[in-house]
Amino acid sequence: MLYYLSYLQDSFGPFRLFEYVTFRSVGALMTALLLGIIFGPFTVRRLKNLRAVAEDRYKGLFEQQYIDQGKSRTPSMGGLLIIGSVVISALLWNVWTNPITIALTVSLLAMSAIGFVDDYFKVAYKKRDGIPGKAKLVFQLVIAFGAIFYINSMPATRDMMWQFYVPFMRDPLWVSPLVMVFSSVVVIGSSNAVNLTDGKDGLAVGCMIFAAMAFGLFAYLSSHNVFAIYLGIPVVPGIEEAAVFSLAIAGACIGFLWWNCHPASMFMGDTGSLALGGILGLIAVYVKQEITLAIVGGVFVIEALSVMIQVAVFKKTGKRVFLCAPIHHHFERLGWTETQIVVRFWILAGIFAMLGLATLKLR
Repeated sequence: MLYYLSYLQDSFGPFRLFEYVTFRSVGALMTALLLGIIFGPFTVRRLKNLRAVAEDRYKGLFEQQYIDQGKSRTPSMGGLLIIGSVVISALLWNVWTNPITIALTVSLLAMSAIGFVDDYFKVAYKKRDGIPGKAKLVFQLVIAFGAIFYINSMPATRDMMWQFYVPFMRDPLWVSPLVMVFSSVVVIGSSNAVNLTDGKDGLAVGCMIFAAMAFGLFAYLSSHNVFAIYLGIPVVPGIEEAAVFSLAIAGACIGFLWWNCHPASMFMGDTGSLALGGILGLIAVYVKQEITLAIVGGVFVIEALSVMIQVAVFKKTGKRVFLCAPIHHHFERLGWTETQIVVRFWILAGIFAMLGLATLKLR
């Protein structure tokens, strides 16, 4: 919306700033950050008044520990604050004639809706698992494939989603409509990996900040012909709006972290984690960096793999590889404090983000 002020630059020179992606990206970050901080207390009060506390969340190995820490009274569904901050920021700073903006916003809201219903079932009906897993996957697949197909059908990016790139190679390794199916799986995997990581105060949202900022840079570079050609990455028309959107996500996560750091005033719940993970995966697909996502989002990959390994080995042998999965609970059982787990995983997230960006110079 504010972008259109740049049309008045002949009347007032400083308005030209609003046409620059870098300026709008920083503006989106700061807007979302401030919204998160300012409306955090209001969100906590409303969630408490609505009794949005998923009591069954704390059943099991760490139930008494959560009770002792007062977390059994901490409201969930705080992801509404993140989603609201991102959408408002995007409304102000993104260009709404760009299909990328539309696809990302609609997908974010749709993924969040799935998480919201899942959280609502847990809160209102005390269903520990919320929406059945298979139904959730079907909804996620529809959203992911729809968002990818939509961009692939646009004149400027027609057949772009058919191309599959790997780090270290300048040309696509594979060109086929089946790539869209693979990309959809990437989006679903990213969504659920972030969801699995959301188990400690500030853990998932802190790691998301690093990943969102890294892919914001990928999107910016892919929008710039000179930079993209020099670095050997695909030029994606209109992808600069994904850079603005990514920084809005980073800002919203920082604002939410203000209230989610230990001891958390609220949890994001599936309302936030499924949406954030899904959009991270979708941005990676749009910039054609699906494999790089596994590097940048290394913490999320490790968390998801720990669950997959634990389940597979237990079904096969009846034994556990980890003391508890996801892996952050393994370290908790080893005696690490919550702060140690979260800060060390943040450090890893920063390292993985830098490793992912380093692939830009190795093509």
